[in-house]
Amino acid sequence: MPSDDSRHDITSPAQSRSPSPSPHDTLTLRALVSTKDAGVIIGKAGKNVADLREQTGVKAGVSKVIPGVHERVLTVTGSVEAVSKAYNLIIAQLVSSTPSSPVSSSAPSSLHTSIRLLISHNLMGTIIGRNGLKIKAIQDGSGARMVASKEMLPQSTERIVEVQGSPEAIGRAVEEIGKCLLEDWERGTGTVLFHPGPNDERSSNRRGHNYSSSYAGSRRGNGDGSTRGRASPPGSPTNAHSPVSSPPAANLRTQNISIPSDMVGCIIGRSGTKITEIRRLSGSKISIAKAPHDETGERMFTIIGTPEANEKALFLLYNQLESEKERRVGREAQQQSEIQD
Repeated sequence: MPSDDSRHDITSPAQSRSPSPSPHDTLTLRALVSTKDAGVIIGKAGKNVADLREQTGVKAGVSKVIPGVHERVLTVTGSVEAVSKAYNLIIAQLVSSTPSSPVSSSAPSSLHTSIRLLISHNLMGTIIGRNGLKIKAIQDGSGARMVASKEMLPQSTERIVEVQGSPEAIGRAVEEIGKCLLEDWERGTGTVLFHPGPNDERSSNRRGHNYSSSYAGSRRGNGDGSTRGRASPPGSPTNAHSPVSSPPAANLRTQNISIPSDMVGCIIGRSGTKITEIRRLSGSKISIAKAPHDETGERMFTIIGTPEANEKALFLLYNQLESEKERRVGREAQQQSEIQD
């Protein structure tokens, strides 16, 4: 039975800090796949995904079907080598299941295909490298081509990186991407995961559209991303049974995200100033659970507002998390240099 990752909205290496080896050794890599491809990956009665787990040792699953939504999220967790091998096998399987080419006798390795990886906006700089040197090295070494979307996906802080090439080339690129992600795993904490939903009318959904291989955009969201008029258009039928002329209340959405407990204070701010500002700028109502909701020690933030307001709130929360993480990293570096001196 494929596992479902659709309930957890924020990646966090549990409550472990540096002493625990797990965040450094275990990679979770998500990809956006079509409903049809998801069926192939799972197989009849879950046979294909069970075989994949047995062959590679990874944990693998696909998010549940959502009516009217034609995309699902594939999640693969394991060592870097196991995850890259799993993606190689998955892509080879997808290629062999769609013999669209009349030259079906050609070897699968010669076929060109692609996979859409979901990468935290905050980790894009790690993959791209200074002046694009890292991504160039990954492309040169693997033989795959990588194309990153400039936009974050709606109501999330993830971006799509499309990896194109033969299954083997994609497998090699995935391994190098995985190494980058693990080396800098702490930057990925606090990521708001993307979940395909009925109101998601991304133009970037179309293959190749809205993608750019130029990485001039700043790594930081700086809040300007939140003011883009990009999410669901106001007239889109976000509620199937509510007419377009329905009052704004009918368009309200509720979204829950988990925030690591040690980060909650920086989001609330002194005397609640930060969270008050985020509520005011976004127009969403935001409530915070007083106690952690499970053993990870994370606390639940509930955001209620229109899709646009909620997306803005997510960007503002995310930016606050990122600036706090950078402040902490800087403080640790300063302490280290003082110890060395």
